[in-house]
Amino acid sequence: MSNTTVGLGWPERVLYITLATVPCCIFLFINGTMLYTLRSKPVFRETCRYILLYNLLFADTVQLTLSQLMYILSFSRIFLTYPVCGVFQMIGNLTNPVSPLILVVMSLERCVAVCYPLRHASIITIRNTAVAVIVVWAICLLNVVIQILLLLEFPFEELETLQMNTLCKSASMFLTPLYYDYDRVYTYFLLVSAGITITSTYIVVIIAARSASTDKASALKARNTLLMHLVQLGFSISSTIHNPLLFAVSKLVLFSVLIRIQNFFYVFFIILPRCLSALIYGLRDQTIRPVLMYNLCCQIKLSVISVKPKVSP
Repeated sequence: MSNTTVGLGWPERVLYITLATVPCCIFLFINGTMLYTLRSKPVFRETCRYILLYNLLFADTVQLTLSQLMYILSFSRIFLTYPVCGVFQMIGNLTNPVSPLILVVMSLERCVAVCYPLRHASIITIRNTAVAVIVVWAICLLNVVIQILLLLEFPFEELETLQMNTLCKSASMFLTPLYYDYDRVYTYFLLVSAGITITSTYIVVIIAARSASTDKASALKARNTLLMHLVQLGFSISSTIHNPLLFAVSKLVLFSVLIRIQNFFYVFFIILPRCLSALIYGLRDQTIRPVLMYNLCCQIKLSVISVKPKVSP
């Protein structure tokens, strides 16, 4: 979050925080219900693709919650201590790469289902899926460990107090050029590798769909699923261009216009990509959809029932 909030009065800050928080809370409610749905029945807990989807949603939900918290702190001009800011930065760095990596695993699972339908059950097992999930989180954790080692170069001994006098962001914690070089290489390598892998599986499935021995309906469904994975990866990439794009726009427009653009960019590039997984996969999947809609409706009814006694005379 940039320093564009300087000069705003509290009414304006409350307005912009509300405009961003309301859709975020709605999406967090949907994501939370989706996570509950994926743990509510054995068919979801014991099916590999739903296990992967749960991890994808969990990482997106953590990212969404953390982003909104940092947004509110930024607009409220609340400065954290260096240890607290460091914890927030590490949580974000841990969960952010999970989404593209899980999408890669989900794409490979669909590719195996189409190309090796008879061996799919023996290859894509609960155990193998658990190993893949552990490997994904281990890769992300290794990234955090490397960043912590780079953080050790921060001159903490020169600080008079641990209280920050700037907003919590990477630029406030990581002062060495080596960190930005590493972060840039890691991010580009991760996203390019994920894009190549998902695109390759999409091409393989298209080729398999033309084979006479392949189930045409299954191949078509897998192709659409992989195309959806590519769209999801595109939304994951969109969050990485938020700050550079906002910085470029800040040089072209007035301050009052920049504030509105900043909120639009935040909702479109940060909030929206983190909530689309629940909407796309939940409404598209014939098994999840009825359970998800039932849980959503019940949650809404319970909320209404709990409010009614408070407003009744």
